[in-house]
Amino acid sequence: MSRFLLPVSVVGTVIGGTVLLKDYVAGGACPSKATIPGKTVIVTGANTGIGKQTALELAKRGGNVILACRDMEKCEVAAKDIRGETLNPRVRAEHLDLASLKSIREFARKIIKEEERVDILVNNAAVMRCPHWTTEDGFEMQFGVNYLGHFLLTNLLLDKLKASAPSRIINLSSLAHVAGHIDFDDLNWQMKKYDTKAAYCQSKLAVVLFTKELSHRLQGSGVTVNALHPGVARTELGRHTGMHNSAFSGFMLGPFFWLLFKSPQLAAQPSTYLAVAEELENVSGKYFDGLREKAPSPEAEDEEVARRLWTESARLVGLAMAHGSPGRGYAIPR
Repeated sequence: MSRFLLPVSVVGTVIGGTVLLKDYVAGGACPSKATIPGKTVIVTGANTGIGKQTALELAKRGGNVILACRDMEKCEVAAKDIRGETLNPRVRAEHLDLASLKSIREFARKIIKEEERVDILVNNAAVMRCPHWTTEDGFEMQFGVNYLGHFLLTNLLLDKLKASAPSRIINLSSLAHVAGHIDFDDLNWQMKKYDTKAAYCQSKLAVVLFTKELSHRLQGSGVTVNALHPGVARTELGRHTGMHNSAFSGFMLGPFFWLLFKSPQLAAQPSTYLAVAEELENVSGKYFDGLREKAPSPEAEDEEVARRLWTESARLVGLAMAHGSPGRGYAIPR
């Protein structure tokens, strides 16, 4: 009997070590136990993946959670699932298509009219490496949805966020931003050959630059804004890459994918942490890799690029600049 103990012990150690390594790579659970009763939360793209899990985590903590999604059928199902799992009745679905400026404005008007407060805005929705599609308004899809749509939405809700202060904005970016470059001569890929990977990287760099610039504009308002890389997760986001459909990837690289790819639940922990952690109440304008603050790419910290991108973005989505600090007026709706 004893001769079996060593092999069993070795197997147990290997399995345990693998799980611990996976948890280390994945970043672990949100260390904060803070709850948010009475606070209103908006999570974009919350019908699946990281967004749904983030909404679930914040509903568990007592929030009034609004799932803002394009596909209302899936969104209603997700809201029902979350209500059932958390027993929190204050979870509902609302329509928001980030590929439509009209839809964004309609959503913002509804929120401003119906909600007494907005305490947490999680800009989670994204598309990744899709074909050369354009939004309803003619923007390259990844730049339009991942960045411009959230830029407009956030600006339209700023007064409500300020009135609810202390409040927080969480922008989901990606490690891919380090390979990004803002091409002001052709932001929407109208002149050069389309590169879906480069377009994705540009959109995620824009998110970090937006976060930095917005944090400057919100100084003293009681509203904080931070960006994060949630980690590489097993979600529908990668459906256009073809990686999940590859027989080679599934057979040969499956064990490595299991180790390195987070579950949606684990990938939602950084968003949850930035949304609720009491120690982050006054932290703003930062970039987090998982649960840890980290310096972003050099271009992501270029203040001149950030200001120029803000001005161009305001023009593209139809926001006018109000008077403020030199070169940094708040964007307001026309």
